[in-house]
Amino acid sequence: MNVSLALPLAEEDVRQLKVGDFVELSGVITTARDSAHKLLAGGTPCPRDVSGGVFYHCGPVIVGCPGAWRVTAAGPTTSIREEPYMADLIGSLGLRAVIGKGGMGQKTSDALRRHGCVYLHAVGGVAQVLAECIQAVEGVDFLEEFGPPEAMWHLRVERFPAMVTMDTQGNGLHTEISAISASRLAACVAMGGGEV
Repeated sequence: MNVSLALPLAEEDVRQLKVGDFVELSGVITTARDSAHKLLAGGTPCPRDVSGGVFYHCGPVIVGCPGAWRVTAAGPTTSIREEPYMADLIGSLGLRAVIGKGGMGQKTSDALRRHGCVYLHAVGGVAQVLAECIQAVEGVDFLEEFGPPEAMWHLRVERFPAMVTMDTQGNGLHTEISAISASRLAACVAMGGGEV
């Protein structure tokens, strides 16, 4: 199913999404990486209200100066690094989606189900193409503290594409693929390395 969603997201809309759905997001998304997750999980208040919003695991390449920022690349980074923090932040900040690559763990999956949030996979390797969906930089936090890649950038996007790979029902495409891969590897080993 293809779904167009306007931010901030409503819980009822998010709970209707299923693994395999393609979505296009329009509105403001917030980038957050290791430094921001650790800081916010440690009790520092989020500098902006992101309830109903999206955290994008991304270290964008941004040129220019305040008031004239331009995003030239905005590809996803590996999400599993944020597993120690993500579940708590989903609950405390009221997030409705997390974008990244590679999926996340069981703790995050439980939080998605409990709070009405989804994990969206953005295509890696097309950072410049994804940057074309960014219309404007609405602001930035923690730039001086963390530097550009780790700062929290607030980006206005139009039809930003992603696929639901972890939904509010506990389904996860990443775990399904891992199980299939493990099964095929075991069969291959049992056959002495033959083709499966």
